[in-house]
Amino acid sequence: MNSKKFLFSMLAIACVSIVVSSCYYDKEDLLYGSNVDCSTIDSKYSTAISPLMQSKCAYSGCHDAGTAAAGVVLENHTQVAASAGRINQRCIIDKSMPPGAPLSSNEILALQCWINAGTPNN
Repeated sequence: MNSKKFLFSMLAIACVSIVVSSCYYDKEDLLYGSNVDCSTIDSKYSTAISPLMQSKCAYSGCHDAGTAAAGVVLENHTQVAASAGRINQRCIIDKSMPPGAPLSSNEILALQCWINAGTPNN
């Protein structure tokens, strides 16, 4: 009878372990990508991304050449494209940049589409 209790206990522990380890939380869009139709979103560097960087990032005291917060300057396409991975993490995923207020959903979509397109200089 002791061996049956032990076997039952081990089976119960194994079942609980399987159930608990299979439960997790992930952001679906980060795992599988966004279902956004980028053909309907202005994500050109010249008309959407550059103005966004100038107004929200590359101003005096932040990511301009004079300040270069965290060593990052975001004043031209080469600099912004080189920082695309960091911009994606901080602005889109973490929403920790810009400080004070995250980007609007339209700004985030434009950045996502531009980064997903390979950061073209268009």
